[in-house]
Amino acid sequence: MILAPFLLLLLSLFSSNSSETPQETPPNILFLIADDWSYPHAGVYGDPVVRTPTFDRLAREGAVFHNAFTSSPSCSPSRASILIGRYPHEIESGGNLWPEWPAQYPTYVNVLSEAGYFSGSIRKGWGPGDFKVSGLEHNPAGKTYSDFKAFLAERPKGKPFVFWFGSTDPHREYVPNTGIQTGMKLEDVPVPGFFPDNDCVRNDILDYYFEVERFDRESGQLIRMLEEMGELDNTIIVMTSDNGMPFPRAKATLYDYGARLPLAIRWPEKVNPGSVVQDFVNFVDFAPSFLEAANLTPEAMSGQSLWNLLAGEKQDRAQVFLERERHANVRKGDLSYPMRAVRNDRFLYIWNTMPERNPAGDPSVHQSVGQYGDVDHSITKFLIMEMEGKAQTGSPDYFSLAFGPRPEEELYDVVADPYQLNNLAAQPNFAETKKALRQELLDWMKATGDRRFENPRSTYWDELRYTPTYQMMDTDVPKQIQDYRIKPPFGPDMKDGIPCLPTQGSAKNQ
Repeated sequence: MILAPFLLLLLSLFSSNSSETPQETPPNILFLIADDWSYPHAGVYGDPVVRTPTFDRLAREGAVFHNAFTSSPSCSPSRASILIGRYPHEIESGGNLWPEWPAQYPTYVNVLSEAGYFSGSIRKGWGPGDFKVSGLEHNPAGKTYSDFKAFLAERPKGKPFVFWFGSTDPHREYVPNTGIQTGMKLEDVPVPGFFPDNDCVRNDILDYYFEVERFDRESGQLIRMLEEMGELDNTIIVMTSDNGMPFPRAKATLYDYGARLPLAIRWPEKVNPGSVVQDFVNFVDFAPSFLEAANLTPEAMSGQSLWNLLAGEKQDRAQVFLERERHANVRKGDLSYPMRAVRNDRFLYIWNTMPERNPAGDPSVHQSVGQYGDVDHSITKFLIMEMEGKAQTGSPDYFSLAFGPRPEEELYDVVADPYQLNNLAAQPNFAETKKALRQELLDWMKATGDRRFENPRSTYWDELRYTPTYQMMDTDVPKQIQDYRIKPPFGPDMKDGIPCLPTQGSAKNQ
């Protein structure tokens, strides 16, 4: 009789414990983002030169995407859109480069931190821009640490983490000849059709590849740390870029080499190894994906979670919408170059709402980075500037493609014309295609509250503060460009190297 209550208590406890389901451990999130890396520059995409074993591993053990697009091909708006899950035109000042941070919009880092995640970042988080003016104590991507190891050492035991590794590779400036000195060969480089094909351009691309490889290598070091901790399989790993390569007609444009980016995602719980995704995704999709993975409900976000897509669910992802506003401060009056676009598996349609402005910046030097300053300084840029008025019959007009004015509408058949060299917008047999794509674009602009739907010539983004202060630059080619020579560490008669500029001094006499 005395034992009966004790036995009942034991039975009660046993019954209670056995009916409980173990709490799921929320996944960690490791976001690896390069600075200016274009599709298809990775081994898994078939690039014959660049070596990306970390990215290729993530693709092999997870999913690789072939139609992943940034919302805007410019650092600050792209990164803001990733963090907030909304299109750049929806986040006010966040639509420009070098803006004030739009703190009125919560980020996935905010929401996860409030839910118990430990957050941090290293190197380039959101930016460039001013986040302190908005009252933030640290970068919106997370508190900055010296390295991943220091972050993990400070992490409270048992807490899931969200971490942002923002590399500064392959952003310029480059150390000349780093690529060729690692054994990469000039003759193996695939040269995009909007560049002149010569050794100097090929060498510039090799230097870009060198920095892509360094980003890949450093990302691999972080992943190995997770393996050693035994936390690799409970970590969502995303590896991508913010915008395209820092070359003419790439970064800061809506052509594929500016907006179409590498993307691989590994998370064994939701992603089958070796998955290949052809559906279109926009980087506004990251934030809601991360929140849903943590069993949180995304609110007021324009993106849609990727997990159902990766589970094989049929979705309407037949196109993406792209945009840009002010990139560098390269037009008198701090003017933007506004663009909106829609891209599907056959066509790219671009609407330049103020085509009278120069798309690459003013040819006369203004603030920031000099002539045609929406294009980063490089030997490729200055070689193309030397070609002004020298287009040859049967070859592309490289100068006009990079720096010339554009019509209000552009239409490209991306299958037949992968480098987007032949604008079809004025051809009668493509009139219906153009009309349909323009209507799709306008419908999206209206649905997302884009100011340029009601007023295509709005000066809203022109008038927003541009946060850095620059001194005026002179018109000379920077010395490092002027003296640029190919100097491979091998071969006969290479005492001084091959000079790349045909003239000394200014790339273009003003």
